[in-house]
Amino acid sequence: MNIREWCRDIIRRPDRVAIPIMTHPGIEEMPYTVRQAITDGSIHAQAIKNLASRYPTHAASVIMDLTVEAEAFGADILFPEDEIATVSGHCLSSPSDIRNLRVPSLSGGRIPEYLKASVIAHRDISDRPVFAGCIGPFSLAGRLYDMSDMMMLICSDPQSAHELLEKATTFILRYVAALKATGVEGVLMAEPAAGLLSDADCTTFSSEYIRRIVEKLQDDNFIIILHNCGNTGHCTPAMVKTGAAALHLGNKCDLAEIAASVPSDILVMGNLDPVSVFKQMTPRGVYDATTELLRTTADYPNIVLSSGCDTPPHTPLANIDAFFDAVSAYNAGL
Repeated sequence: MNIREWCRDIIRRPDRVAIPIMTHPGIEEMPYTVRQAITDGSIHAQAIKNLASRYPTHAASVIMDLTVEAEAFGADILFPEDEIATVSGHCLSSPSDIRNLRVPSLSGGRIPEYLKASVIAHRDISDRPVFAGCIGPFSLAGRLYDMSDMMMLICSDPQSAHELLEKATTFILRYVAALKATGVEGVLMAEPAAGLLSDADCTTFSSEYIRRIVEKLQDDNFIIILHNCGNTGHCTPAMVKTGAAALHLGNKCDLAEIAASVPSDILVMGNLDPVSVFKQMTPRGVYDATTELLRTTADYPNIVLSSGCDTPPHTPLANIDAFFDAVSAYNAGL
């Protein structure tokens, strides 16, 4: 698949497409636990396939898991049975720890299982693109060094911060290259911690590193979708500088304002709140919120309707049904 042409087709077509980031509902329908899915690539892939067969998503995606790469570096991970995994503590405490940190291979932790999930999902889903997932360099650095300490480090010892970011980027580049080799059409790179930075610092400590990955791996068959749910609009220019083919935004920003501020050939994806809308609203509330977002973004053909982040465990299927019903009804009225 020429994924660049797929992006251009979205912008040219008169109707609106939807790609909510969701895997958990597919896990629960089998039924398996979150822990089983994120530790077994076969179960993970089956959840993705289940949702692709049930919903007219314009692309399929894996779970947004921000612990996989940190685990490969040696971070301790907590695995609740039915909630997302989290990093426990941090494995680096000083600049000397950063200097001694070794970039791991791709055989550690759950990396092989996520590669397996991408292989299976791409093999078995042939009617739409499949997007794998990874973390961004600044967000990974914060999980290894502690986010508060990382924020102080970029001010007190930027050289050490850059050294850690170099190592994080080296690993992410290798991992994304391996994901690309599975055949998937792109990767959703989650860089939410960069939303804590000013636009200038986001450029320096996040975007310049991501751009190197984009320049190395993005082509007609593979795109980078940059997710930053911490961006309220203040670091959109820095996100654009990465060269990513698509930007995925959270519910903290005005999606129409973002679309107005970026080049029209970049896809802008988002941004219904995954918790307060998808999980907690009634189906009628989801339908109305979806319709309102479609209405307020109608002037921007490069917008792709999505959740603002990964839809959480225990999101009702009736609410996802209502989301797609609203998209279908909107398109029918065009």
